[in-house]
Parts: sequence; C-alpha cells; structure tokens
Amino acid sequence: MARRPLPRVLSKDSAQIARTQIARSRELARTAADSATDVLQPLITVSRGLRLLASAGRRRWADTPKDKRGPLLFFVASLVLAVALMPYGPLLAVIAVMAAAAWHGRDRTPAAPEGPDESQAQRLQALYEALVPYFSSSGDPAPMYAHGGEWDKAYAAHEFDDAGRIGRLVIRYPAYFPDGEPAARARIEQLLTAKAGRSREYHFAWEEAGNQLTVTALPPLPADIPAQRFVTAPGETVLGFTDPSEVQRTLPLSYGEERVDVPPVVWRTGIRSTEPHLLAMGHPGSGTSTLLRSVAIQALQYGDVLIVDGGGTGEYACLTGRSGVLAVECALAGALASLEWAARETERRLIAINLARQAGDPPPPDTRRPLWILLDRPSVFAHLAPADGRKDPQVLLQVPLRHGRAANVTVVVAEQFDSAESLTDAVRQHTRARVVLGSAAPEQVEAVLGAPPHTTSTTQVPPGRGYARLGSGPVHRLQVPRTPDPYDDATSDADRQAVLELLPPRATAVEDEPTALSKPAEVSKQAEVSQPAAKKAPVPAEALAAEPS
Repeated sequence: MARRPLPRVLSKDSAQIARTQIARSRELARTAADSATDVLQPLITVSRGLRLLASAGRRRWADTPKDKRGPLLFFVASLVLAVALMPYGPLLAVIAVMAAAAWHGRDRTPAAPEGPDESQAQRLQALYEALVPYFSSSGDPAPMYAHGGEWDKAYAAHEFDDAGRIGRLVIRYPAYFPDGEPAARARIEQLLTAKAGRSREYHFAWEEAGNQLTVTALPPLPADIPAQRFVTAPGETVLGFTDPSEVQRTLPLSYGEERVDVPPVVWRTGIRSTEPHLLAMGHPGSGTSTLLRSVAIQALQYGDVLIVDGGGTGEYACLTGRSGVLAVECALAGALASLEWAARETERRLIAINLARQAGDPPPPDTRRPLWILLDRPSVFAHLAPADGRKDPQVLLQVPLRHGRAANVTVVVAEQFDSAESLTDAVRQHTRARVVLGSAAPEQVEAVLGAPPHTTSTTQVPPGRGYARLGSGPVHRLQVPRTPDPYDDATSDADRQAVLELLPPRATAVEDEPTALSKPAEVSKQAEVSQPAAKKAPVPAEALAAEPS
C-alpha cells in the first residue's frame, strides 16, 4: 500500500509569505473589480434605465382597460411605422430611447452632506468652547481658541458614527501648550472623555511635533471568545486579545460558528525571555483567577504546573489530579511544603545545568521541561503565617523569581488591589510582565504597569477586561479568553464543555487514592516532606483543605 505524504507544516516565514500573497491577491481582485465597474458604468446605467422603462410600459399596459387596448396598440404601431419611414428615423429613435434610459437609470442616491449637520455642529462647537480655557493664552496675538470662535479652524478632521456621536477627531492646539507634561495631558483627555461620552473607550495619540491630538473611539473588545487551543510555539502564552493596530500578529480562532483572525497579546517565557514572571492585579470579580486558569491550561501542553490557591474558593479544583499538575494547594502547610520543594527544585536545576555546561553537554531533559508556579492571592497566607508561627510563603519565591529564567521556572502571581502592600519586594522587582484587570483608577493602572495607558476605561467592564504591559513595551488593551470554572453552577454548558475538553486526562483517579491521606495526622506528616519527587504529585488539595489553619 502506498503511503500518503504527511501534510507539510508551514513555518513562520512561509506562513507570513502565504498571508502576504493572499492579501495581495485580494487587493488585485478588488482593484480589478473597481476598474471594471468604472469602465462598464455607462452600460450599467443604460441597462438599469431600459429595465425601468420596460417596467413602466408593462404597468401602463396593465392599467389600460381592455376596451382601449386595441386603439392604443394601433396608435403605437402607427408611430413605429412613421418613425421607420422618416429619414434617419430609426437612428433618432434609438438615440432618444438610449437618452431616456440613461436619464432614468442615473444614480439617484442623495449625495452625502459635505459638512456636519446642525446637531453635529453644535456638538463640535460645545467641545471647542470647553477647550478654550486650556488652549488659550492672554498674550496670544492670534488665538486659535477663543470664546465665540470658529471651531473649523481648530479641527483638522472629524468623523461621526451612526448614532451621531464623535468617532474620530483630530484637534490642533497651540505650540505653547505643555503637551509633554502628563498632568496637562490628563486634563485634556478627561475633558474630551466627558464631552464625547463616557460610555465608550477612547485612544489618544499626541503628535508633539505637529501639535495635533487624535481622539479615536475604540470598539469594544470581544468578551465572548471561549477558551480553545491557540496556535502558539512552546514558550508562548496568550494572555488575551487586543486591538488590531497594537500588534502585528493574529491568531485563527473559533468565534461562534466562524473562524476569525484576532490579534493576541503573547507573553514569551523561557531562557531567552526578558519578562520571565507575571503579576496580575485586580479587584474581586475582575477575572484574575480566570487569567491564571487560562495560563495553567496553556502551560500544561509543554510543562508541569504547581498551583497555590490562597483564596481557597476551589477555583482550580478542575485541575486536581490532572496529568502534569503537581499539586493544587489550598492550606498553609501544603503551600509551604510545595513552595519549599519548588525552591529546591530550582536550585537542583541550576546545579544540573551548570554541571552539564562545564562538561560540554546539553542540559538534562528534566531541566528543560518548564515548571510553572501559579499563586492566587498569596496575601491570605501572609496573614495566616505569623498567626501560626510560620514564615510567609512568598519568602520561598525568592529563588524561583531570581533564578527561574535560567532554570526554566516561571512564576505567576495574582493579587487584589486591597492587599497589594502585602506583596514582597522580590515579587515586585522580578515580575516584569504586568496585567491589570477590572475597573481600576488611572493611578492604580500606572502604579502597576509603570506607564499610563493611552486609552480610557469605562465604569462597567466585563470580567477579564483590562490592560497588559510586557517589560518596557507599550500598554495594550486586554481581554482574557473566557475560561470559567467548569465546576461552577453558574457556568454555561458550552463553556463548561470547552474548558473540560482542554484539560489533560487525570493521572490517577481521586476515588482510587489511599484513604489514609484523608487523616489529618497523615496529611501533616506528608506536608512536612521538604523535597518530594519531581514526577510525584504532592498531597491533594481536598485532603489538605480539611486541616485547620
């Protein structure tokens, strides 16, 4: 039997070339269609007119009474005979019919108004008057902004949406305005947001060289993209999706019954990553747990995951016992034991890699498999540890945070704004990839990301909506893919099935575990183990949850 050749997987370069060729083909087809329409426009107009004249003739014949149809038919026949006998009669008749067809077949679409209507002009004038105190000066001999002035001199371009609201506006401002000061910019952006409508998000682009400010109303990011397998390489994690103008890459996704290309925010980890660790901040219900669940599902494709849930709400119970999940810890004792093992595992990997490099050998295989440490709300353990006479589990993160990139260890921490002061200096310094979710104040977003966003946020945002910044890069709008807890009763059947299909199979069934693990004495004894085996999962979270804190 002849073997069928396997399908060739396109490389990144070949895929880019293919996309470029498809884009060029579409552009050529669109250009050819426009050219053909321009050339055949007279023929199209005459054909449309002939069709209208024929329809009018049929309606006139149908409306004529039957007793008068005979004389009418005799009159038309006589007229045709007279035209045929006249010199140049047929030619003149054809010209007259073509002229009538061209007149009736002309484009009767009313021309769009060249300028804004009365309501739009009033809106632009009101916005102009509101900008006068900020863009005017008493010493300006020819002020661009003055009370009662003309707004058309201050706006280079303006566009409105279907609802009559401002969609895009290019504002000129005088050169003496301090556009390099963040406070001055913030005042203008706040004013424009209030006057243009607070229910939308706006992007502000300051062109300091040309003294122009471009305000664009952004469409809302899709909040209903379900969790699915993303087309990414090992070491790439999709945090969410952003605007098409912010990134140069798209991912093919299943969006309902269609396949669409959506621009993602891709976080790269590993040895060559400049942002090996991630910090996510938000308010309760903002979607930080959803982000960690999405990251965990993607990490399980190529590595092992250790989860420490400080909230203890069972958000990660669906990952317990899965292949590649080392542990899902919800108690203080289990969290300390697991993080202590993670610190020693990081040291072991560093030593093994160093010895292999000294011997001129490649790193051992067990050091090349990524290890992910996910912590949700470590501030809860920071509060319980002193009361129980134990150390803060965040202290054990210093080694994975400082040396995790070389050891292929990645740390992801999620915390709420009201407990941000409990984060240690190691977590603050070594988490260069930052995410802020939920409705946060601009000062909070800037404090976490290190730079203010160039867009405004609305008061009502869906879960998983926020901003992301990778290292010293730009600030992106972010929408986390919908990855709810499949064991939650509020989760729909479609979302539950989508998440369960992405989870790896269970390594060992929960009902087949030894019953001795359910005893508190055995659980405490197991939690005191300082260095568990790398391929053996720690104590299950269900057993440790029974231990009193």
